[in-house]
Amino acid sequence: MSRSKVLVFASGSAEGGGSGFEKLVLASRGGALDADIVAVVSNHANGGVRARAGKIGVPFLHFPKPWIGEAYQKFATDSGADFFALSGWLKLVTGLDPTTRFNSRTVFNIHPGPLPEFGGPGLYGHHVHEAVIAAFGRREIEHSAVSMHFVTGEYDRGPVFFRCMVKINDDDTADTIGTRVNQQEHIHQPRITSMVVNGLIKWDGINPGSLEVPAGYSIECFA
Repeated sequence: MSRSKVLVFASGSAEGGGSGFEKLVLASRGGALDADIVAVVSNHANGGVRARAGKIGVPFLHFPKPWIGEAYQKFATDSGADFFALSGWLKLVTGLDPTTRFNSRTVFNIHPGPLPEFGGPGLYGHHVHEAVIAAFGRREIEHSAVSMHFVTGEYDRGPVFFRCMVKINDDDTADTIGTRVNQQEHIHQPRITSMVVNGLIKWDGINPGSLEVPAGYSIECFA
């Protein structure tokens, strides 16, 4: 049986980034991800994502402004992918259409913090870790998290299907908790991605209550 095809969206930066994308590719080559990565898309024409793509032999696609629905749909159609993994993609996804392959059932994201409390506009990357540490300082929370969720038309509001809680220590900073969260992303993202693209985790794209997971699967775990 042919394997699912996955197109990865990863912003990275002009200087670096893209480590999650690289881990997914390596995991697809005999590791925990039973799928094929067909290409990676970045909004940076040159940078960390392109460098990693060249190093590991994955086609690189540049996605310049404007980040509009028609453009997302074209990338989806041209790639021939079945699923679309956002791995450090910082732009709002638009153009989701249930009549096409690019829709809320096939697009999913990984987020470096607990959702829904630490998601939404402006809460991405290091901003998430700063907000988490500030909340910990107010004794509002004890854990950060790696969260994975399906994508809707709003930032970080689709149903969460995986959450790995990461304990915050008294001496943690945004940098140190960010490093440990990133480590857990690399550990879990390939395995959970494989479950999604092979139909073990799914929903109807409309009702969060329709989320289906395998028997015995726990959405939440602790690092």
